[in-house]
Amino acid sequence: MGIAPIRSVHSRIHMTPLAKKLAARIRASGPLTVAEYMSACLSDPEHGYYMRQEPFGGAGDFVTAPEVSQMFGELVGLWSVAAWELIGEPSEFVFAELGPGRGTLMADMVRTAMVKPAFLRAARFHLIETSPRLREVQEQALAPTGLTFNWHDTLEELPVGPTVAIANEFFDALPVRQFQLRGGQWAERVVGLDGNGAFELGLAPVEHQPSGPDLPDDTVVEASPVGGAAMALLAARFASVGGAVLVVDYGSATPGVGSTLQAVRDHKYHDPLETPGEADLTAHVDFSALARAATEAGSEVREIMSQGEFLIRMGLVERAKILGRGKEAKIRDEIAKAMERLASPKAMGQLFKVMAVSAPGQRLPIFDADRSRAEPAQAKPAGSASTEPKSADDSQTVARPAKVRQRSAAKTSKKPKAKRTSKRRRSPKPSPGHEKDRATKH
Repeated sequence: MGIAPIRSVHSRIHMTPLAKKLAARIRASGPLTVAEYMSACLSDPEHGYYMRQEPFGGAGDFVTAPEVSQMFGELVGLWSVAAWELIGEPSEFVFAELGPGRGTLMADMVRTAMVKPAFLRAARFHLIETSPRLREVQEQALAPTGLTFNWHDTLEELPVGPTVAIANEFFDALPVRQFQLRGGQWAERVVGLDGNGAFELGLAPVEHQPSGPDLPDDTVVEASPVGGAAMALLAARFASVGGAVLVVDYGSATPGVGSTLQAVRDHKYHDPLETPGEADLTAHVDFSALARAATEAGSEVREIMSQGEFLIRMGLVERAKILGRGKEAKIRDEIAKAMERLASPKAMGQLFKVMAVSAPGQRLPIFDADRSRAEPAQAKPAGSASTEPKSADDSQTVARPAKVRQRSAAKTSKKPKAKRTSKRRRSPKPSPGHEKDRATKH
């Protein structure tokens, strides 16, 4: 298939094992769509990024919200408990996390849920994770809980039953297709090889031309069929057996234009074509597309709110005060910095969005403010022993001031950057047409 070149990356000298594999595939079968390229970079069984790299933390490539502070996981855990109460406290239900990272979020949620022992007795814990390597990391992190966890490759493998699901920075790592308007005709962006054997981004014709508003030439739009299908599957489940999902990710609440595909390596932005398999690839989430998929599958979508608003309404400020009580000034300052990083509009607070989807008519904490204003009071962290720091110095791990999974890149400085950087970073420049201000990827 012939392509119209857009640009090339001359990186033959630094060809990674996956780059060699993809180059051979392109020579044999033709260019890859951006979605195919992204999927291979992240999930190739031999050389995929999540299959072999250590993505998370200071020694990895990015930092996510759960790694910034235990407060994030605690408040999401309390929301989960409140959601379970509102769906009728079923005696057995599926508690699922999609893309559990290092297991930090689940561990914090489980510890916090000890305020409601009935929740833990009723929960059947399920993790959606395709990487065998990350499963081992998660298993080690969760072993101290003494609970039983089940791992699955896909959402389809989840057992039937009422479900409370958490998806923190899950949808941003799902492949996107990109389409570009050129000469009044839409074409799909693809990855091929130039005359020197280097990866080349180009355009391939599409069979069906979509109708829509008039847009300037060279406009780029993105679509995530995989993300839409995942949301539709969850929504159909809720409509059938009840439940809800809380989605936390960076992106836009309304449709946008422009390429948001980005790579992060060693806390810095990286060219997505340069070192396949050795950098994390993500794209901004189109929350309006997820909402549409959920509605069409029969579930109810709540109005999207910023991460900052969600955390503050869940009791972030109060929790920070509890963690800092009686601590030395340095630790109190670290906790304050972590709170700011999670909730400030200049850090993760505005770029990251929170969306809730549930069975029709189901009330949800925080989102159904008119009907459940009292829920946050239940969910607000009390100063009980079960929600106190996990160890004497736990408050120090509360604030890892540098990197946040605002997928931004760049090693963090002591003061949070205002510009976006880490699926959850010091940030390089935002992509055109988007509010990118990623902090340091988580």
